[in-house]
Amino acid sequence: MALELLIFFALFFMAAFFWPTWRLWKRERVKALVLTYGDTAHGLVAKWFRATLIGIFVMLAALLSGVPASATGPLQWIEGEITRSTGLALLVVSLVWVIAAQAQMGSSWRIGIDGGTRPPLVTTGLFAISRNPIFLGMRASLLGLFLVLPNAYSLAILIAGEILIQVQVRLEEQHLSTVHDAEFRRYRASVRRWL
Repeated sequence: MALELLIFFALFFMAAFFWPTWRLWKRERVKALVLTYGDTAHGLVAKWFRATLIGIFVMLAALLSGVPASATGPLQWIEGEITRSTGLALLVVSLVWVIAAQAQMGSSWRIGIDGGTRPPLVTTGLFAISRNPIFLGMRASLLGLFLVLPNAYSLAILIAGEILIQVQVRLEEQHLSTVHDAEFRRYRASVRRWL
């Protein structure tokens, strides 16, 4: 299962992050990768997002290279076919969901907060039912990973990812409130943060 998950997350990363970033650059010459590296809340979240992503690949590569599953601290109380099937379903649905949400963002797609531009506020499609559908999909993918491989390592990734996403969403919504003011306030009043 480690090989399949490694391939899945490589595809997830390519389809959900690399491809939309490259597509936006190619089509509109917009630099979508705007993660900061400074000593700010934005920089800290960006650093830990990268560490969490690397952590996923390290865990899967370690399992693939023969590190025994017992080294990851298996949580046997949650293991089972229903748990694994639920996790696999979440992984597939989350990938489709994130790709759809990113396509709907169009030229507003960014990785990080782009303080130098004012892209349009997207409020249609999946954004009409969730203010943060991409992050919702990311949360589902981390939960799916945990359910497929329930161990202490994947639980730590799930918890770290959840904390980082919660912080990043609040930073982004604060930015959108500043940039789009009344339009964002109306949107926030009519659409929930998650679902």
